[in-house]
Amino acid sequence: MNAVPALYACTISHVRTTPRRYALRHRTYMWLIDPDHPPQLPRALRPLARFDPRDHFTGDRQSVRAGLDAFLAGHGVHLDGGRVVMLTHARVLGYVFNPLTLYWCYGPDGEPRCVVAEVHNTYGGRHCYLLHPDASGTARAEKKLYVSPFFPVDGGYRMRLPPPGPQLALTVHLDREGGRAFTATVRGTRREASTARLLRLALRHPWSTLAVSAAIRVHGIRLYLRGLPVQPRTDDHRAPENVT
Repeated sequence: MNAVPALYACTISHVRTTPRRYALRHRTYMWLIDPDHPPQLPRALRPLARFDPRDHFTGDRQSVRAGLDAFLAGHGVHLDGGRVVMLTHARVLGYVFNPLTLYWCYGPDGEPRCVVAEVHNTYGGRHCYLLHPDASGTARAEKKLYVSPFFPVDGGYRMRLPPPGPQLALTVHLDREGGRAFTATVRGTRREASTARLLRLALRHPWSTLAVSAAIRVHGIRLYLRGLPVQPRTDDHRAPENVT
């Protein structure tokens, strides 16, 4: 298994194909960590990377791992102490927005048991998908969370989520009646999680998670001004408030 913690300098791409084609790209960075042993940063750097259990699952567990184990137990899955590798954005300067956090879950023998995809929207909602990828790392799931104001909660995801290695290569397709509506990709290169590397990435991408959230809203406004109809939000996947 890959050593953690690690950092990935990433390019995130979104391509919308219906009802009007629209594409965007955004550069950022993500952490790969063991939630049982999150990075211990020097005191001066801690505001640049905080991994808070309030930001994941129900938000009321003592640790991220406890939240994950409770979610899995609710679906009849037990890791029996096996290792978990988590890909996520950290809370930076008191703010976090995680469109997608992934957990690769292993049994005590090191064999993969499942993947959990935790999706957050810009309305404060979150939903977790329990996945059992095939040998290629591909899994499917019915869409359950309102994410984009221009898509209703229908259709299904086809996700290709191979475990991160020297390169990160993730793909999420949204398929609706009539064909593929949306594709998101995350491509990244693994870097050592050193103090110098974190400082360089933080300077290159200041307020990184706030920038992601702001970019989503800006592109949403552009699509609205181009005439895309807004779909009513009917689901109720509210998460606890993410306060500093």
